[in-house]
Amino acid sequence: MFTPAAPLAVTSDQKRQLETLLRNGNTSQRVARRRRLLLLAQQGTANHAIAQQLNVSRPTILALRAAFAKDGMAVVTGSRKRKRGAKVLTAELEQKILDTTLQSRPGDGSSHWSVRMLARRLGISRTMVHRVWLRHDVQPHRVERFKLSNDPQFEEKVRDIIGLYLNPPDRALVLCVDEKSQIQALDRTAPILPLRPGLPERQTHDYKRHGTTTLFAAFKILNGKVIGACQDRHRSREFIRFLNYLEKSPPADQEVHLIMDNYCTLVEPRTAGRGEMKVEAPAFFRWNGSWP
Repeated sequence: MFTPAAPLAVTSDQKRQLETLLRNGNTSQRVARRRRLLLLAQQGTANHAIAQQLNVSRPTILALRAAFAKDGMAVVTGSRKRKRGAKVLTAELEQKILDTTLQSRPGDGSSHWSVRMLARRLGISRTMVHRVWLRHDVQPHRVERFKLSNDPQFEEKVRDIIGLYLNPPDRALVLCVDEKSQIQALDRTAPILPLRPGLPERQTHDYKRHGTTTLFAAFKILNGKVIGACQDRHRSREFIRFLNYLEKSPPADQEVHLIMDNYCTLVEPRTAGRGEMKVEAPAFFRWNGSWP
């Protein structure tokens, strides 16, 4: 229970002004509500009763009573402005935001700055930080990776491989080959119930393990199709088996270019075979349609 507030101290002249302006039909609703609130407070009505009657919050009533006791009738017709200490985005502040973002990290163990963290650190608004980041295209949350090669022939190999992608030879097939090992072969313990009107697709929460499998795949850069095959193990002989499977796809007289990485499973078949296989670079080799 709130302790009833003492009646608001209002002089007879102030009360007459409040009553006169309240009866005026040209008074705005905002001003009329303030006058009605002050008159009820002058009559000794409890604050919670005023809040229910005028549909305002109790902190609003307390603030208006305090303002009237300090400034009198000026708070009734005047618009009360809040004093805000908003900072102006100057060139020095903008440079400080950029320097802090690019040259430092948060001290709480976070990996990068966020707009809210940086705003708290500099004592400014987060919208100001966001505007500066957008203007200078700064994105601390994004990370890109790169790798430097120490191969002296790296540049010419890159040109050769990219040339195959961008300008492949006429009537030649260019395949990008790679493998994915340790794929979990899982199966649900019961058949999946299909989607029905009013019911989503349903499946059991548990599953059975069937070991792992290795996927060998070749990507046709011409049409985007993928030729793939799963093998039980992850060895060079399984990769040769996949190459034999690929041999059935193109015509016998068509030139084929395979692009792949230097993983050991993929490197061994290049030098261990008996057929015609020309190694152009460690990153890729060409195949004339005959495999060991």
